[in-house]
Amino acid sequence: MKSITRFALATSLALLGAMPAFAAPVAPADPRDPKDSWIWLEDLDGKRAMDWVAAHNATTEKRLEADPRYKTFYEEALAIYGAKDRIPAPMFLNGRIYNFWQDEQHLRGILRRTSLDDYRGAQPKWETVLDIDALGKAEGKSWVYKGADCLEPEQRLCLVSLSDGGEDAVEVREFDLATGTFVKDGFHIPRAKQGVTWEDADHLLVATEWTPGEVTESLYPYVIKRVTRGRPLSEAVEIYRGQKSDVGSFPAVMHDGQGNSLTLISRGIDFFHQQSLIVGSDGKAHELSIPQKVSVAGLVSGRVVFRLDEAWGDLPSGAVATAPLDAVRAHPEAIRATLAWAPGPKEALDGISATKDRLLLSVLDNVNGRLLSLAPKSDGGWTTASLPLPDKLALNFGSADTRSNLTFASAEGFTTPDTLYLVDAASGTAQPVKSLPARFDAKGLVVEQREAKSTDGTAIPYFLVHRKDIPLDGSTPVLLNAYGGFQSSSTPYYATIQGKLWLERGGAFAVANIRGGGEFGPEWHEAALKTRRQVAYDDFASVARDMIGRKITSPRRLGIIGGSNGGLLMGVEMTEFPELYNAVVIQVPLLDMIRISKIAAGASWQGEYGDVYADPEARKFWLKTSPYHALRKGVKYPEPYIFTTTRDDRVGPQHARKFAARMEELGLPFYFYENTEGGHGSGADIRQSAKTAALWVTYLSRKLMGPDTK
Repeated sequence: MKSITRFALATSLALLGAMPAFAAPVAPADPRDPKDSWIWLEDLDGKRAMDWVAAHNATTEKRLEADPRYKTFYEEALAIYGAKDRIPAPMFLNGRIYNFWQDEQHLRGILRRTSLDDYRGAQPKWETVLDIDALGKAEGKSWVYKGADCLEPEQRLCLVSLSDGGEDAVEVREFDLATGTFVKDGFHIPRAKQGVTWEDADHLLVATEWTPGEVTESLYPYVIKRVTRGRPLSEAVEIYRGQKSDVGSFPAVMHDGQGNSLTLISRGIDFFHQQSLIVGSDGKAHELSIPQKVSVAGLVSGRVVFRLDEAWGDLPSGAVATAPLDAVRAHPEAIRATLAWAPGPKEALDGISATKDRLLLSVLDNVNGRLLSLAPKSDGGWTTASLPLPDKLALNFGSADTRSNLTFASAEGFTTPDTLYLVDAASGTAQPVKSLPARFDAKGLVVEQREAKSTDGTAIPYFLVHRKDIPLDGSTPVLLNAYGGFQSSSTPYYATIQGKLWLERGGAFAVANIRGGGEFGPEWHEAALKTRRQVAYDDFASVARDMIGRKITSPRRLGIIGGSNGGLLMGVEMTEFPELYNAVVIQVPLLDMIRISKIAAGASWQGEYGDVYADPEARKFWLKTSPYHALRKGVKYPEPYIFTTTRDDRVGPQHARKFAARMEELGLPFYFYENTEGGHGSGADIRQSAKTAALWVTYLSRKLMGPDTK
């Protein structure tokens, strides 16, 4: 149960010589930005841009697929992604257990179901409900399943979201779980970046692009209307209108196990600040008197749950608070919330969920997981109990049942395969249900949690997975990852691809918990916000230097990898600290931080990065720090592997394209690969994901393990 505020927001070597020059000459200046000679690559599907992509893809494929290791890497990755003995992720729905499943026979996947008792068995008997491959074939579309929202309390009628090629924009259709068919003449909302939710059986609340161009500067909707069953969209009644300068406005209807509901509207002013409103019995939206970084996170036992990313009166930042639903409805202008949970010195809230009458919190304690079950007290308070799951692992809640106090939870670590537990949040018991078989040989591997001192003296934790007997002579190939943004935490996970394709072959893997993330609460994030962001980049370089100084590795053997905001991190590390690394994997990245607001949904992240057009200090900072602008001729940069996807309508492939083109213009070597599907990820199906993994692991193996003639 996440706040709706952070809407629409993994990591899943070369042939001889430098990247050859392509026939395309340096582009002339573009009137949109006379100083940017590569702006024409922002034309997403334009022939000239796609010809450029095809040429560079072909060269990268030729170089990396010729490596004798590529085929093995691809086959091993495909076996992992398509393995039949994966844990089928369960969802409590309609009194059954549902699962969305992909394998070699179902590349785009099937929605299927079984009973809870049968699911707990070794070989559940699944019944297919919706086949996405068959649907795409019948309709001539590259459909990708993006989830379903089912009408409470029966959970039979569902709004299924379908994406063409994996983009964030979706088409929404009404589906009947009982019949396994789309409802004839049922609700249908055309393709858009949108938010759609049930108000009741005959009404939807829809935030979408009602007329062409009626979206925010971030390309999200800001007008919410009520759609009535059987009536055309043209007759929808407007209930709320945000502002075009916002990130977007979205509706949600929250339910608890006692049959209570709350209709909420979140107007995203920026990515972290929002105006929260409830829709009253009068059908109008009424603003809640809460700070802009406090969000409504759920509804439990007739109490509204708030997540505090800033202090609220006497309630501390990072805490969870609640208030009676009736009081919130009656007096939204005067909410009096009470504390439910507050973090300790090294604790941070990771997630919020709920069962029928239990509030569930996943908490990080020095970046290790803990799960809590909170029971309501008659005086408005809560009693708190820790759930009995293993220590020193990443612990997360899965699907929870609001008809009972059952919930699924998972435990995993870098070398510990996932175990799925069925938890009774009321009795405080947890029973293992399924365990993932080992995907790689972890014998002889150890996991350490270390600390590096950043440039300002701050201790930066990092995890390091390596062979117990590595020589401390700088010879171990290490792959270092981090994210460092949007208050998103990097926690331990069972690294199947890294384990099989990298650790088994003698490499080590590290994850840095740099500032900008949420590992230690909102303050850890805010320390690297906007023009303070350099501390995150220094944190990451400090972790690299710490491993080099301890002779765990050396610049010759050190590679780094990151995606999205982590891709920006990789770009900055490459341009600011080129002497530290020999390989850089930049995935679905942000790299042009001056035109970021003009590309895809980039305007929505100005709360994270600043507005270079409105704030001179932000522009000054990013003109110096933006990787696209920081590249210089004659500098010995590591030769990067740059990956993106054409259908990424969140970050957009334009950043990666322009960065590669700028490198080519300066005579700098690089690899570039753009998958034509996949959205903001590695691929639209398991074969695409396997190829993506095989390419970057081949690159890393060449660079860090050899042979490498550069």
